[in-house]
Amino acid sequence: MRDTSAMSFPSDLEIARAASPKPLGEIASMMGIGDHLLEPYGSSLAKINLDAIDELADRPAAKYVVVTAVTPTPLGEGKTTTTVGLGQAMKHIDKNAVISLRQPSMGPTFGIKGGAAGGGYSQVIPMELLNLHLTGDFHAVTAAHNLLSAMVDNHLHHGNALDLDLHNITWRRVLDVNDRALRNIVVGLGSKMDGVTRQTGFDITAASEVMAILALATSPADMRARLGRIVVGYDRSGEPVTAEQLDAAGSMAVIMGEAIKPNLLQTLENTPVIVHAGPFGNIAHGNSSIVGDLVGVRCGEYLITEAGFGADMGAERFFNIKCRASGLTPDAAVMVATVRALKAHSGKYHIVAGRDLPPELLEENPDDVLAGGSNLRKQIENVQAHGVTPVVAINAFPTDHASEHDAIRSIAEETGARVAVCNHFGEGGAGAIDLAHAVVEACEEPTDFNYLYSDDDSLNEKIEAVARKIYGAGRVEYLPAAKRQLDNYEANGFGHLPVCIAKTHLSISADASLKGAPTGHTITVREARASVGAGFIYPICGEMRTMPGLASSPAAARIDFDDDGEIVGLS
Repeated sequence: MRDTSAMSFPSDLEIARAASPKPLGEIASMMGIGDHLLEPYGSSLAKINLDAIDELADRPAAKYVVVTAVTPTPLGEGKTTTTVGLGQAMKHIDKNAVISLRQPSMGPTFGIKGGAAGGGYSQVIPMELLNLHLTGDFHAVTAAHNLLSAMVDNHLHHGNALDLDLHNITWRRVLDVNDRALRNIVVGLGSKMDGVTRQTGFDITAASEVMAILALATSPADMRARLGRIVVGYDRSGEPVTAEQLDAAGSMAVIMGEAIKPNLLQTLENTPVIVHAGPFGNIAHGNSSIVGDLVGVRCGEYLITEAGFGADMGAERFFNIKCRASGLTPDAAVMVATVRALKAHSGKYHIVAGRDLPPELLEENPDDVLAGGSNLRKQIENVQAHGVTPVVAINAFPTDHASEHDAIRSIAEETGARVAVCNHFGEGGAGAIDLAHAVVEACEEPTDFNYLYSDDDSLNEKIEAVARKIYGAGRVEYLPAAKRQLDNYEANGFGHLPVCIAKTHLSISADASLKGAPTGHTITVREARASVGAGFIYPICGEMRTMPGLASSPAAARIDFDDDGEIVGLS
């Protein structure tokens, strides 16, 4: 095992720069993708032409594996690193794998995280470009979204022929930077020629419905149709007003014309990686694109993708929203678990992003792991509820103790799940070989994949199915505003859509203070919004921020060029 102590272990950026990437044409060739389908962006990035979906359609479909996790601490438990490590490990056991990931938002990159390309010796490269602009897809989403915002205000300025209710316009603006001062703003101040004065605000680009559409569209034509179905608000009789009615959808689709093509990168060990779209994990469904998966599923023996946050969030939405739209069904799910997360779920420790871990949390204490093990059991159950075979990946840290890994193993084996200890951060693919073997075995088992609810269920029935079966809630309460909104969506013909419940990622419940696997609690839906173009309704539980703010010491304060012109501060 490589020495991963702070004194000797290189930074992620140092590791990435020491890598030996292969030409992207060679990476594409490994996937069966010809040069005619590759559109280079410089020397280390390329887009994949969507003609690849039809050209590869006759090839056998890969086994489809989703990587999820226990309910994370604010630090995250290493899902991306595990996804990359597993993809690299497949090569070590003579299997061909392709990885499919979301693109990181620059908000978190310049906020707390400082980067999201994996870590250690399980990274996607070039990590600097991945964490920054990549091929400009986020900027295209921002521009398309804000064009529609401009068309809304222009329509109001020129007489409001559609009779939009100024107090019921739901379409805001977006920016891919954390900026709390823009959460609530007033536009149209100034003279009469400066537009209609009204209150609105900004969300982060990852929370844009256009981003969710990019992730859920199955083709350019499907994307164009979805953009047209975006509801920007309601007229004074309560009828929805769409982007199509505002004549904005065509131009939005043109702006998104290049962005819908998936991006091709590679790992440190030259495993192919498709990076595409980056919908918010709290507000949207938190999964990479369907078109990326439609390409990747024909390009190897295993397609490994990642779902945001814990299994109660990203994996539930992967199963019930993404798989519904794509028609693809998973063969196995990897459940990432860490000692620190399960100790945190014992309720004895308070972990804060940007601060050192409590010293007592690092002491050997398998009893605390077992005390927090209810969270792992419930998240495994959440995967099994969809008929998917789970594999527990113990993401090992240098501060862990063998007895604590044994405690996690005992919990996993009680549920019938396979389990493997992984050291992919320090050892790359070689550190996840046991996990790769376990995943291969799991994928050979027959699957009985099922959705949690039917399209024909009412929106309330869908919300309650998720709340009771996945969150362990005893009841669901609807505040008056949420009840009116849900009734309105049913009346407008949106009741067939799946639900994407916006809640905290720090608890299986909607209360971040409830650790482990709480039961019998009440889920309160305070508001419900419709992402009709993306194709889901999102009930909001608790106070959800769609525009994050910067911390007192953000990563943006540390990212710079050094004297040699190299980027520093990304991690």
